[in-house]
Amino acid sequence: MALRALLEDALSEPSIGSTDRFSWHATPVGIAALWTAGSVPSLPPFDQALVEARAVGLDLSREEREFHQVRQGLVLLFHS
Repeated sequence: MALRALLEDALSEPSIGSTDRFSWHATPVGIAALWTAGSVPSLPPFDQALVEARAVGLDLSREEREFHQVRQGLVLLFHS
């Protein structure tokens, strides 16, 4: 299954938490942060995601990161 399809399927499941700007989801490929704060920033907001991840008990500072545009919106993906 393609990465985009895996992310979209996982984002349809209940989130593991939410913060001011993100909805957090466990996916088969890592932790996904779905942007929920209105207009999408011009650069992926990885630094903001790292700060907000701590509010839901996640330390993603050492994880690899990438971003994807899926049907639900901008997703920041953190994985090992």
